[in-house]
Amino acid sequence: MEEKTLKFLITASGFELERIRTALTDNGIPNDSRPQKRNFSAKAVTGVDNSVQDIYVAADDYDKAYDLCVGIGAIKLEGEEEIISDGADGAEAFADDEYEEMPDGKRKAVRIISVILFILIVAAVIFGTD
Repeated sequence: MEEKTLKFLITASGFELERIRTALTDNGIPNDSRPQKRNFSAKAVTGVDNSVQDIYVAADDYDKAYDLCVGIGAIKLEGEEEIISDGADGAEAFADDEYEEMPDGKRKAVRIISVILFILIVAAVIFGTD
């Protein structure tokens, strides 16, 4: 693509970046992505590039690319609300007003019991393998 015909579409990273670029490519829209700034990524270790990148498309294909991104949910339109589903197991959505902070004493007790149980499990595994 020529430099002067590129138009900014969206900023994304990680899986979302790959999902958008794949959708654009599958629909025949040439695209290019450039890192926003020098970001360190664990790509060498994990195989996934987590850097934040800007996605550019040709100016002629911008409207088609924008509509595609709206269609796959990468771009939210103004006034569009995110739908919270119950999920496959039927669990109810967690409301913020139902959240209650755990008292400090109870939190410490849970942490101590968790550490003791972890040590017992590790000990059982070690003694079980001997």
